[in-house]
Formats: sequence, C-alpha cells, structure tokens
Amino acid sequence: MNHTFIIARRVLTQLKGDRRFLALSIIGPLIIVYFLKLLFNTFPPMIDVKSYTMPFTAFIVHFLSFILCAILLVQERINGTLERMMIGGFSKTSIIGGYTLGYFGLATIQAITVLAESIWLFKLSYDTKTVVLLFIVIWLLAIVSVMLGIFISTFAKHEAHVFPFIPLIILPSVFLTGLIIKPDGLPLWAQIIGKCLPIHYAVNIIHEIIKPTYTITDTLLDYGILTGYIFALLVLASLTLKETE
Repeated sequence: MNHTFIIARRVLTQLKGDRRFLALSIIGPLIIVYFLKLLFNTFPPMIDVKSYTMPFTAFIVHFLSFILCAILLVQERINGTLERMMIGGFSKTSIIGGYTLGYFGLATIQAITVLAESIWLFKLSYDTKTVVLLFIVIWLLAIVSVMLGIFISTFAKHEAHVFPFIPLIILPSVFLTGLIIKPDGLPLWAQIIGKCLPIHYAVNIIHEIIKPTYTITDTLLDYGILTGYIFALLVLASLTLKETE
C-alpha cells in the first residue's frame, strides 16, 4: 500500500505542475456543456431537453476522462517512467492503484464543476438529495473512465494508438446505451453491447434519480455494476500493464 500512496503523491504533484493538462481536464468539459446548451436551445419546445441534460453531462465527463488519462499514461510509458517504477520494485497493481488514486481528486473536481454548470445553465431545480446522488453517479463514472483510460493505454505504444479506441468505445456509448433513445427497440446483439458499456448503468441511474418517486433500491444493481467496473478494470489493467518495448 505504501508504494500506491507514493505513486499517488507523485501523480498529484505532476498534475499540479501540468497546468495545460489541468486546464484541458477542467475547462474543456465546461466548454462542451455550454455547447450542449446552445444545441438544446435549438430544439422544439415539445422536447423535454432537461431529461437529456444530466445523461449528456455524465457522457462528457466520461469521454474526456477516458481520452486524457489514456494519453497521459501512454506518455508516462514513452518517457520511461513506468519502466523505472518496475525496476524500482513497484508492483503492477500498486502502479495502477497509485495512478487511479492520484486521479481521484481530478475526477472529483470534474464532477463538481460540470454538475454545477449544468444545473445553472439549464436552470434545473433539483433538491439537495438529488444533486448529491447525481454527483455520486457522475463521480463514479469519472473514476471508471479513468480506469478505462489506464486499461486502454496498456495496448498503446504512443498517443496515436489511443485514437482508434474512440470509435470502438465512445460511439457505441452514444448510440446503444440509452443516452439518446431507450435501447429496448434495438436488436438483441446491440442491447448486449450496450450493457457491456459502463455509461449504460450511469444513464439508468440518472434517469431514475430525476424521477420524483425515486428510491435508492431502484438502482442498487446499477450502482453495484458501475462500482464493479472499477475493480474489474483495475485487475485487467494490472494484468496487461507492460514496460516500454
């Protein structure tokens, strides 16, 4: 565990010093949420855009956290940082755990700022309990996205190798998970693919949370699956992590 905290402190120090990455990680989602507001303003009045706001807000955090963390870890490998850690006796699990723990703070800031902006821009009137629950869901999804980015980075030798994963993961997340339409009308194989993607469960939870009759028992399974992705990706990333070739 000591190695994990050492790496986490190093990641936090690195993030603090990389102002460009911090700005892109925090300001980037805020800009995209504003663009989402401009898009929704063009929709006809009969469309309830508020029901789409939180799911799309979660997706924005998911997308940027995944891409940015994948690219950053690939850079760490190229620079020889991971190789030096392994030579220094750090286990793969402690390395992945340290990076994940280090990004917890960034994921928390992303979730808070994006949620606050969305509520303000779209004039959403949720009570405190609903806002807290929405934050938890977006935060959990951000952590899953970080883990997914770390896992994908293990298959990339340089930054360009990350980009082919965007259409493979992100586009199905848009079309097959209930983000735009309910997946019930999709072919069975498409529904199965959608259920393999973590944002499917985040969207399910969000749709339930914003209902006036929501109770926590309605989404316990979805919460469990979303949390399970964190541990599953931690194990997979630890098994596939390798040094620079």
